Amino acid sequence: MWFFMALKNTRAHLKHSLVTIILIMAATALLVFSSAFMDGSHNKMIQSAVEIYPGYLEITQRDFRENPSFDNLIFAADKVSAILAADPDIKVFSPRFESYVLFSAGEKSVGGMLTGIDPQKEKYISRLAGSRRAGRYLRPDDGNALYLGNELAGRLRVKIGDELAFIGTGADYSFCAATVIVTGIFQTGLFAFDASAAFLNRPYFDKIMAAANLATHFIVLPEKIEQVSRLGIVLQQQLGEGYQVLTWKETMSGLVEAMKVDSIFGYLTLAVIFIVILFVILIYTMLSVFARTREIGILRAVGTSPAQVLAMLLGENIILAFLGVLGGGLIGSLLAWYFHANPIVFSSFEEQFRQYGLTATSLPTAFAPLIILRDMAVMFVLCLFATLYPIRKINRLTPIKALRYV
Repeated sequence: MWFFMALKNTRAHLKHSLVTIILIMAATALLVFSSAFMDGSHNKMIQSAVEIYPGYLEITQRDFRENPSFDNLIFAADKVSAILAADPDIKVFSPRFESYVLFSAGEKSVGGMLTGIDPQKEKYISRLAGSRRAGRYLRPDDGNALYLGNELAGRLRVKIGDELAFIGTGADYSFCAATVIVTGIFQTGLFAFDASAAFLNRPYFDKIMAAANLATHFIVLPEKIEQVSRLGIVLQQQLGEGYQVLTWKETMSGLVEAMKVDSIFGYLTLAVIFIVILFVILIYTMLSVFARTREIGILRAVGTSPAQVLAMLLGENIILAFLGVLGGGLIGSLLAWYFHANPIVFSSFEEQFRQYGLTATSLPTAFAPLIILRDMAVMFVLCLFATLYPIRKINRLTPIKALRYV
């Protein structure tokens, strides 16, 4: 009975009902879209950082991360490759061999990281090929062709076609030196990486560095990125205790924590905005409820109890909050879905994006139905709390005071 009375009252006070619904719809749509945009931008930043070079899944010898020396290499890279090749949940995998050498060009000498890679597989597991700024990317038949970072090229003062030499220590601790030709320069936007990294085709690297069938680590790209944790557990069991399998959440724990902190500040900002919105709803509801004081006084005078008045007014606000949250959630989810499929493009901020390691100038929203439902539920509860005070306040008035209220 009280539900039908509440429904009748919402129709009787149509102007108030429509304004309240519109306010709640706007707040809900803003909350849903803001959450989707914040989560989507974080996912994009993490994806860009992971795919630039580190990879989603890394396999090393058990002690390599604590003591990254040539004594802790993967000494049977072919056996690891055979295990990885047999797993249907792996899309691409590639062994790498990282070594630190001294580069020299003319009078300039700079220390850096020289890595032997499979150029074809790296196109799938990293963005080295897509980050090319000048020249060309490595080819499978390349010999002494070098692909190096833009900042490192600047420090050595070399350009496409120039020669430079490097000296270092081979995998067998022998002295290694060679002359290479700069065929490509890349720029990922990560200054430290661009200022120290250079790459050679793996067969030539193995010959110079005595690294055949050896690897410092493997990078694995799963068929489904969301199953990377499960795949890591499976591979750890298959490879045994002699190896360590880590996901990107562990190898890039600093970035994960930074995104969590940024999310906290983002939600705090949203909280401040929505506190203001809720106060607007509260004030408007209070004015609307107090405008009906005489009506409530009459109800009390004819024997309606405070609990029944509370049920009627709360029922009205439940109906309005439900309609407002439903409409706002629908609008917000449609916006989140649209900009998930059609990311927001910031073409004029390309240089700023590259400084943060983002190779694309677009940010998609995250379309997650469970998160959308969570935001809608939070907004619904907050709207009910915003209406409890004026209802409780007016319900405390005696029938005589309510009838005399102006």
